[in-house]
Amino acid sequence: MAKKKEKENRTYIGGQAVLEGVMMRGKTAYATAVRDPEGNIQVESRRLNTSKAMKRVAKIPLVRGVVNFISSLVTGSKILMRSAEVYGDEGEPSKFEKWCEEKLHLNVMSAVSFIATLLGVVLAVGLFIALPLWLSNLIFPAHLELSIGYNLAQGGIRLVIFILYIVAITAMKDIRRVFMYHGAEHKTITCFEKGMELTPENAKTCSRIHDRCGTTFLFLVMAISIVVFSFVNWLLKDTFNGIGNEVLRFLAQFGVKILFLPLVAGISYEVLKLLAKSQSKILLPIKAPGFALQKLTTREPSEDMLEVAIAAFKKVYEMDADPDAKETDFTVSKTVKKYTEELKAVFAEQGIDESDAEWLVSMKAGVPRSALAESDKMLVPSEVRSLDALAGERMAGKPLWYVLGSASFYGYEIKVDKRVLIPRPETEMLAEMAIKAAEDGGSVLDLCTGSGCIAVAVAKETQKQGKNVQVSAADVSADALAVAKENALANGAEITFTQSDLLDGVKGKFDIIVCNPPYIKRGDLETLQKEVRDFEPMTALDGGEDGLDFYRRLAKDAPKKLKKGGLLLLECGQGQAQEIVKLLKKFEYAMISRDLEGVERYVRAVL
Repeated sequence: MAKKKEKENRTYIGGQAVLEGVMMRGKTAYATAVRDPEGNIQVESRRLNTSKAMKRVAKIPLVRGVVNFISSLVTGSKILMRSAEVYGDEGEPSKFEKWCEEKLHLNVMSAVSFIATLLGVVLAVGLFIALPLWLSNLIFPAHLELSIGYNLAQGGIRLVIFILYIVAITAMKDIRRVFMYHGAEHKTITCFEKGMELTPENAKTCSRIHDRCGTTFLFLVMAISIVVFSFVNWLLKDTFNGIGNEVLRFLAQFGVKILFLPLVAGISYEVLKLLAKSQSKILLPIKAPGFALQKLTTREPSEDMLEVAIAAFKKVYEMDADPDAKETDFTVSKTVKKYTEELKAVFAEQGIDESDAEWLVSMKAGVPRSALAESDKMLVPSEVRSLDALAGERMAGKPLWYVLGSASFYGYEIKVDKRVLIPRPETEMLAEMAIKAAEDGGSVLDLCTGSGCIAVAVAKETQKQGKNVQVSAADVSADALAVAKENALANGAEITFTQSDLLDGVKGKFDIIVCNPPYIKRGDLETLQKEVRDFEPMTALDGGEDGLDFYRRLAKDAPKKLKKGGLLLLECGQGQAQEIVKLLKKFEYAMISRDLEGVERYVRAVL
């Protein structure tokens, strides 16, 4: 542990405790660090877009205190709500919220944040200005209402209300934790100012009391208000005494206090800055009351809380030092319903089918696609990040099923990646033909097996039917065979694999040969969808100049590998079926079948 030193670092960085975290604010940026539900520290940082006018105001004594106070109040409220989002969805937007956004271009959550801040100010004014004034008027006779004792009593009542308020809210567990993070914020800043290495161990040894704390500022406001309002009451004594109606006199006094409150805040800010610049023991009596109140608004933090505060401090320190440092974002928890809606909207903007968003969320969140629109299942930040990464791959053009890593084929989960084609729905009908035609004791060969989807479906379905069918599969690609073997193992399918260029390396004869060979015309490859052209293997698509190269070879060689009466089942491209039938001269007969879209897709030839 580093040895404590006398203060050698002065910092302008200040902070604020938020829900399960700390916000640190520097000259050019602020950073909020929060520990999420999974125990990970997340940091969100933003640049402060301060206008030239605001920069000029920041140099004007008294005025800058008021501006900084209001700015901190608004920003602090937004950050507090933002930190809460890390823990859960803020709720489904109502019809009214959607109407406001669409018709009025009003962000309802921003409006709620503003209203919450406004209500907080109203509550504070009621508790710490109106109530002490009313109680003082009850205690003091009318002719003493403007005396020094009267103003001291108001200040005392205000202080008592403040202490009772702090004690009351401390009864809430969440507030106690906020106060612990408040302590972590102070200890972190003090650790830095003492020239110590920023570690939880070092920060733990530091004081949780700090000169620039907002609690001390509030005490100064209460103390200075006594002086200011005593002077103002003296100036306006005749005016107030001239108001006979008690209610009107109360309202007049209240209005004057509100009018001069910015002046009190401005003076308090300047006094706080002056006191913070000196560590002289002579000033300790002035600082002591504020320090005592900090004992109420801070608690001793745990080391993991100090880690959070240090993360926020380091990030804002980095951003102030480096103008090119990038902003960072929280990954917040969301319901499956909300995440699906957001992703569908993003995909729609990118020209990607919205169903891809539904499949992606359904497969990875473990929620049936039909239930996505109503699911309140919460996705924690790590799940959201994982889905975001997958969505990014899809938006980059990667096919959905490659993104997911698997596709469903005939009810079986089939692993797919760039080594094999993604199984198409129409190929399920080819597999079904083979399953129906397979007889007990027979044999089936799946040529150009790719992912092995047809072979797996035939092996598993004939097994379910109680048929003893020997299933083999062949492909020229060793990479494709590796994937097919994984799929056979994962699905518990007994399949014999052979690496072969069509039938060249295949031994024996079969009752059924089923094949979905490459059939895209070479000249059409460049016109394919980006997802197919840039990601799926070209060797599994290129069917030669007219797309019929593999069918010519099969027409010639398949009869040699089929038993008498054997069946050849082929899938083909649109407009190719008639030409393929003409090639199958060695077969007894051939017939064409259509797919669900009415396209001539399958050729069935009997030897």
